[in-house]
Amino acid sequence: MNKIKHNKAECLEMFARLSEYIDNELDEITCRDIERHMASCKPCQVCLATLKRTVKLCENMKDQPLPQDFSLKLKHFIENLTEM
Repeated sequence: MNKIKHNKAECLEMFARLSEYIDNELDEITCRDIERHMASCKPCQVCLATLKRTVKLCENMKDQPLPQDFSLKLKHFIENLTEM
């Protein structure tokens, strides 16, 4: 069985940039570096495909208001964060 070496540090660096990559927010050189990495890294290919599917699912969701009770709890939680 032929195993390809997996560089975890490089994968984590790619993972940190994937959202920017799929949103076309990166420069050409960085995009090429990501594409070069993706060409030989199956785990990152799967991660990118999953992220793209997740974004597509979110884009197709209908906006729904949050229950008022949840909104109030969230607002209270956020206000308490700033006091920490």
